[in-house]
Amino acid sequence: MAGGIRDRDDDDLEEAHEINVTPFIDVMLVLLIIFMVAAPISTVDVAVDLPTSNAAPQQRPQEPVYVSVQQDLTLMLGNKPVAQTALAATLDARTGGDKEQRIFLRADQAVPYGDLMQVMNRLRDAGYLKVALVGLDAATAPQGTSP
Repeated sequence: MAGGIRDRDDDDLEEAHEINVTPFIDVMLVLLIIFMVAAPISTVDVAVDLPTSNAAPQQRPQEPVYVSVQQDLTLMLGNKPVAQTALAATLDARTGGDKEQRIFLRADQAVPYGDLMQVMNRLRDAGYLKVALVGLDAATAPQGTSP
């Protein structure tokens, strides 16, 4: 007589097919308490009483002076190409010698940082110390471009 495992039906216990969620709930409550305690501690808030400014907003120039550095490192003053050696003289002619006028500098993303700094040094050597870097606003940038 061959016996099988299922021959004894009288000693079998009923299998419980339920998941015990009590340990899961305990762990979740502990994590909740940890995050409730840690969240206020992790934020750093330095109280600074900033002064108010009474300076009048500056007027934007009617025709801003744009210097652009293209990917192939050619310089453009407005829409006209300019040699790097003639940048100072061309800017003086465009601004009427006004060294206090703000120069807006635009550069292609592919332009290396060192080359952009050379252009900024040329502007500084020419006496133009008010240089504003121009970039795209992330909210208004066209799809497929990074800010």
